[in-house]
Amino acid sequence: MFNILLIEDDTSLFTEIESRLRQWSYDVHGINDFSKVMERFTEIKPDLVLIDIQLPMYDGFHWCRMIRAHSNVPILFLSSRDHPTDMVMSMQLGADDFIQKPFNFDVLIAKIQAVLRRVYNYSSEQTNLKTWNKATIDYEKNSVSNSVGTVELTKNEIYILKALIEHKNRIVSRESLMQSLWNDERFISDNTLTVNVNRLRKRLGEIGLGDRIETKVGQGYIAIEEENR
Repeated sequence: MFNILLIEDDTSLFTEIESRLRQWSYDVHGINDFSKVMERFTEIKPDLVLIDIQLPMYDGFHWCRMIRAHSNVPILFLSSRDHPTDMVMSMQLGADDFIQKPFNFDVLIAKIQAVLRRVYNYSSEQTNLKTWNKATIDYEKNSVSNSVGTVELTKNEIYILKALIEHKNRIVSRESLMQSLWNDERFISDNTLTVNVNRLRKRLGEIGLGDRIETKVGQGYIAIEEENR
């Protein structure tokens, strides 16, 4: 049974989401004191976090930053706000998806299942280290290390990197990445993929590998590995 932390201050919506998720055997936990979200997060140790943007005390973006400072747990935003910058901001902060209110509960369940399947099945299958451009990629720790240093990646970032490296020096189409990453491309925007790849490139740039992920306009992305580089 997966633990889900639902950070939502609308009592009726919380109750409805909790009821629907429990029908799928998810263990759902809420927040009583919105000034102590991190204390609750540490107590629950959730496998996934659902979080609204508009909350008492501090907004969802604040708590996403706090969670990401300590954990790579999957985060899905729920929001009635429809401004594109909210989606972009959530992805830049490391969220895995953004769900617009009001939403269809079947879509919500599908998104949750896709993220959990991707994150936890993927993590359990990866036991080996990968070498790429003289850097060591640890799929279990979601990290990339070389002589310059080490960077930690989110689940989405490490998955994108893995997909690109598996086809290194070959173009991987955007459609292929979206379909494999989110399982059903209808549930994700083209812009969200761009944000995730740009964030991955920025993180790799901290250890001198940012230019190893190239954009091929109108085609997709390519992970470059030159021999004896």
